[in-house]
Amino acid sequence: MQVSEAIIARRSVKSFDPHHRMTDEEIHKLMSLAILSPTAFNIQNWRFVVVTEPVLRQQIRAVSWNQAQVEEASLLVVLTADLNAWAKQPERYWRNAPQAVQDYLVPAIGNYYRDNAQVQRDEGMRSCGMAATTLMLAAKEMGYDTCPMDGFDFDAVGKLLNLPEDHTPVMFVVIGKALEPARARAGQLPLDEVVIYNTF
Repeated sequence: MQVSEAIIARRSVKSFDPHHRMTDEEIHKLMSLAILSPTAFNIQNWRFVVVTEPVLRQQIRAVSWNQAQVEEASLLVVLTADLNAWAKQPERYWRNAPQAVQDYLVPAIGNYYRDNAQVQRDEGMRSCGMAATTLMLAAKEMGYDTCPMDGFDFDAVGKLLNLPEDHTPVMFVVIGKALEPARARAGQLPLDEVVIYNTF
């Protein structure tokens, strides 16, 4: 399946086969593709919590408006942002770059994010959004269906996952085999309404 085909075919599925299990190899492949998603300054500030424990899945469902796909999909991935990734040994992010690049970019990371909580949070949201798209398109190419989700109690999920204080939940992506097809697209806006050339 080509990328364009995966984009067209990808739809949000709500009903998943609760008996289907992904193999460890499939999960590893999917997550290996997800971590190729872009991040500013290459800080790789997404953290993917792959929830496989059945009781924990039930508990997360309970704080997610009881949405069945949280528990019944083959895989629940909670995308979280490490808001302080920029400060955690940033030299790691550029260790394979030429020394001149390292000397420029590693200090630039601190200069950009230090003392700017809003930018740290915004960056986490952007990074996780791009990673979620990568996950969904990769899953589609592998023959799976997905649903991105933000209908949950963020604080409760953070507590259930024992998230560190400098991490925040961003969204879920559930992945599995659809029991029924997604509904038809409800009303796509025309291109000329959403694409603006140069200025409004």
